[in-house]
Amino acid sequence: MRPASGAAAMTRPLGVILAGGRATRMGGGDKCLLPLGGRTILDRVIARLRPQVDGLALNANGDPGRFAGCGLPVVADSVVGFAGPLAGVLAGLDWAAAQGGEAIVTAAADTPFFPNDLVARLQTEAAGQRHPLVLAATKRAGEQTRSMSKGGYVRHPTFGLWPVALREDLRAALQGGVKKVVLWTDPHGGREALFPEEAAFFNVNTPQDLKRAEAMLA
Repeated sequence: MRPASGAAAMTRPLGVILAGGRATRMGGGDKCLLPLGGRTILDRVIARLRPQVDGLALNANGDPGRFAGCGLPVVADSVVGFAGPLAGVLAGLDWAAAQGGEAIVTAAADTPFFPNDLVARLQTEAAGQRHPLVLAATKRAGEQTRSMSKGGYVRHPTFGLWPVALREDLRAALQGGVKKVVLWTDPHGGREALFPEEAAFFNVNTPQDLKRAEAMLA
């Protein structure tokens, strides 16, 4: 981890909640609007991210009216077809550019327990980077996944710090067919902020996951 003084020198970014997934394992629909402990999952994500950022938007496709109750601006993907989380990141960067922002932090709309100091720790790891570009990561002993980094960390690509300055580069990459997050972040010197709380990035993908999330609340 980089020294905390680097994070202190950075201004707070804008926040973007990514809700553009198709939720196929949940049977479709907006899983972030499912109830969890008397509130929607999305409400819980908003409550965690809002205090950490200087403004907040929701990335979602389709009719934005279904999210009217959350009180956030809704920005849709500008890339044709389902291009994955990078398309949501680009939509967030375009929104941030219109606000005069320099960076965004993204969080997944189906992950209600992420750290309350997510932004500060991502910014700490970005110290010294020309363009702050950092993904959250956790270490899981003995597990191999497609998101495993060379250092043995499991990256969580929907949780990251992204620079507005690289949005046109990202747009070109998406138009060229790049979908996997690390295929874009690695060539740009992307870093990983290691979080010890593996359960913090637990996301609700299935009805069984929702039951587990209820148990975690209890």
